[in-house]
Amino acid sequence: MTNAELAQRINLSPSACLRRVQRLEESAVIAGYVALVRQEAVGRPTSIFVEVTLKSQSEESLKAFERAVRACPDIMECYLMSGDADYLIRVVAADTQDYERIHKQHLTRLPGVARIRSSFALRAISKKTALDI
Repeated sequence: MTNAELAQRINLSPSACLRRVQRLEESAVIAGYVALVRQEAVGRPTSIFVEVTLKSQSEESLKAFERAVRACPDIMECYLMSGDADYLIRVVAADTQDYERIHKQHLTRLPGVARIRSSFALRAISKKTALDI
């Protein structure tokens, strides 16, 4: 929305609103702006959640794995986890055949991987991109 629309919505003048937004940007409360693209609209409707366990949890192993994950275009999210798996990854794919390609070409080639366990999402129940503050 425009600054004028935001100002009206929160009952501030446009100049006061702009100053507040700029302060939020400068303090990194607002990390950036993005366009949200629907996976279905670009031919990648399937989300797969992948648990990855590494052979070693050394600092060097973790860094190498994380560098490789950042370079993989099919991986949308990756989290270092507590519990049984070391990482939880969300991959997007066109279908099961596309996921097989991603699995063969990328996931199995990630450094230090000991085990991969995949689960296909049947449908999204809740998917938020905004925090209530």
